[in-house]
Amino acid sequence: MLKKITILLFSLFFTTTHVLAAGETSFPADWKNWTSVATPLSGIGALPGCDADVSTLPPIYQETVEIYCGVRPQGPGAVAILVKPSEMSSYKAKDGKMHDGPTMILHLKEMQILMVTGYKSGKALYSVFREDGTDITSADAASPLSANTCRTCHTGYEAFCTNGQCATTK
Repeated sequence: MLKKITILLFSLFFTTTHVLAAGETSFPADWKNWTSVATPLSGIGALPGCDADVSTLPPIYQETVEIYCGVRPQGPGAVAILVKPSEMSSYKAKDGKMHDGPTMILHLKEMQILMVTGYKSGKALYSVFREDGTDITSADAASPLSANTCRTCHTGYEAFCTNGQCATTK
């Protein structure tokens, strides 16, 4: 009987942990020391509010606003793009060729959320963390906080993104 209870508790713990945190890359504990870079997105200073008319913006920005409005109804607010200092030359090449581990962050400052892009064997991976390192990546593929949502946007706009690295038009 004790064995069955132990297996049941272990199964519940594993399932609950997996559903609540589905991040694909690790938390960059040193993120506060990363380099802030200028991009069209960070250049605006903040993503437009959810009631803003974004119809004249490129589709990638329209979808970005829509996705983040799903996280916070008044819009995500101030943003910063952070790059791991040792990855700056790779980042500037804009070819999506990064070393393994976390490399880039979209910091939603007012929400205190880090949208992290990392790599493993050349493949882009995604996670969402609170600033304190709590993994809040959703296992629900339809959630705006899921790795799948990140991947869909980062691969759906080839004019702006290469292997997980989104920037200006190629």
